[in-house]
Parts: sequence; structure tokens; C-alpha cells
Amino acid sequence: MITLTSVSIILAAAILVVLAIVVAYILGWANRTFAVEVDPAVAKINEALPGANCGGCGYVGCSEYAEAVSVGEADTTLCAPGGSACSQALAEILGVEAQQTEKQLAVVHCSATSDERLGLAAYDGEETCAAANLIAGVQGCAYGCLGLGDCARACPYGAISVENDLAAVDEQKCLGCKKCVAACPRAVISMVPFAAERTLAVTCGNRDFGPDVKQVCQTGCIGCKACAKLSDAVEMNGNLPLVDYAKLKTDGDLESVVAKCPMNALAVIGTALNRPSACGPASRRRQRNRTSVRV
Repeated sequence: MITLTSVSIILAAAILVVLAIVVAYILGWANRTFAVEVDPAVAKINEALPGANCGGCGYVGCSEYAEAVSVGEADTTLCAPGGSACSQALAEILGVEAQQTEKQLAVVHCSATSDERLGLAAYDGEETCAAANLIAGVQGCAYGCLGLGDCARACPYGAISVENDLAAVDEQKCLGCKKCVAACPRAVISMVPFAAERTLAVTCGNRDFGPDVKQVCQTGCIGCKACAKLSDAVEMNGNLPLVDYAKLKTDGDLESVVAKCPMNALAVIGTALNRPSACGPASRRRQRNRTSVRV
């Protein structure tokens, strides 16, 4: 015997089925009508990029960079994490000649550990460089590394660690994404070109005169100009040496220049070879599987 309740249930079920069919039809129509066509080249370029979305290329992320490359608004060489392998892959996708890229690595322009810094003050605030930098006199040198690890936390590749309150770059892990540069409130880190296995780096950023530097640091550059007298690739920019990497020789002269510095404010850094490729799916897997950096 069919009751009124049974009829109501059957009717409700039928209405739901009809509604589901109608909604499915509407969604299918909307999907076809409003679908945005994606350029196949953009999809291929995006797949070839590391997927780090670091912004080092000047675009918001890899997808935006891929679109710019596909229409010729951006060079294929702007992806620092991808390096030459990625540039080559993008050139092949676009059917253009691959451009030569020069790898760049992060360099910390400070060599003073906590024991070598003079005029340190107690700091009880938020454990970040950005916060500590707002406090006047937190340490004597206003140009040195604060050692609270903002750069290490920003690095997507785990290439920076902090020891004795000083940031250090692992050249084998650094892929040149520039996130550490943006994270440092004191501009202690910059990108340095590596045209060969080794290169010369200035490991001090203090622009004051020598006597003032000695008051706050035991390893700071005193502007003695000894390095500039020894190498044509080094010139003084105020009280700090500046390296012209286009002129830099990659032979024994590097050690000679470093040895001449009485304050150890110069260093030969390298070897920056055999770094993992950051191009394509393999790099995306490393991104997902990397361990977190703890400071």
C-alpha cells in the first residue's frame, strides 16, 4: 500500500535528481562558455621552471614569468634558480637561440662573529633581524649581520645557516633566488657573479673610517686600500673596496689580495660547481621534500 509519505519521498528524490541534472548541465555550459584558453607554450614554460615562485626574475611568480616569456616581454635568462639549464629549456620551447647566463650566488658582507663584535647591547625583543634593526645601538656596528636568521628562514633551498650570530651561505645549495637579499633589513647580503670556480668577496659592509670601525669590530675593513693597490679588479668606493668582477682574474692573485688585508675583510669563496639543477619537475620535488631551516 503506497502511503502519502512514500509518495512524498519518491517525489522529493525525483526533484533532487532533476535538479542535479540541471545544475550539471549549467556547470558544463558555463565551463565551455567562459573557459580561458591557455597558450600551450605557457604551460610548457611553466613546467620547465622550478616552481619556487621566488620573484627573483622580477615577476610575482613562475606563472607570470612564463606568460611574459611566451610573448617576448621577458628574457629566458631571468630565472636564477633554474640557471643555464632552465634558460636552455625555455629557449628550446620558444624555438630561439639560448642566451648565455652567468650564475650568481649570495654573499654575506660581514665576517664578525658575536665574539668579534664590540659594543653589543642586550636585546630582549622579537627574535628577528627586522625587529632588532629598529632598535638603535643593538650592536656597535650599524652595518653588520644581526644573526637572527631572517635570511635563513626566507631561503627556500636551505642554503643559509646561522652560527655564532653570523649568517653563512652553503654555495652548493644556493641557487641565486635573491630571497635572502630581500629578507635582510641591513642589506648585508648581495648577489655576486661566479664566472669561474672561485671568486673574491668583500666580507665587510662598514662604510665608516678605520678608527671608527675598530671601535665596533675586530674584523671590519679599515679602508687601508692595500687590496686596491694589488689588484686592478679592486677599487675603493669610499672606505670600502669594490670588486669589478669583469676584471677579476681567477688565479693565485685572489689569495694574494686576501692575504694583503690586515683585517681579514676579504675572502676567496667557491667552489660553486656541481650545484643541483633547479629546472623542471625534479626541482619541484626537492621543494616539497626539503627540510625546514631552523635557527
